[in-house]
Amino acid sequence: MRATSQLRTTAGQRLNRVRHLRNRSYTWRVPTTRPRHAITETDEVAAALAAAARRWPDDRDRPSRLLLRLIEAGSEHIAAETERKTAVRRAAIAESAGSLRGVYEPGYLDALREDWPE
Repeated sequence: MRATSQLRTTAGQRLNRVRHLRNRSYTWRVPTTRPRHAITETDEVAAALAAAARRWPDDRDRPSRLLLRLIEAGSEHIAAETERKTAVRRAAIAESAGSLRGVYEPGYLDALREDWPE
């Protein structure tokens, strides 16, 4: 594919049109309307792909599939960790609920608020 295409003015002069200046994306050729992402294979990414290839050997020759599997596994791990932390917080709340009952006498907050400036 050529980087430029020829245009002619009404006077017949040739103009070069640079393709990258057009307000279009290369994705019109691929069967998706979803955003696409590029990733550089750093040492960390290579190590993750190697670990993924050991975990999913059927996909060892398909790095894009391994990346999808890593993303799915990471997402599942994050969701599970979030649920675990929520359960721990709720258990702590349930355990401490009512533990200060009777520590403050009735009307304590009203008396405290009387001292606040308006």
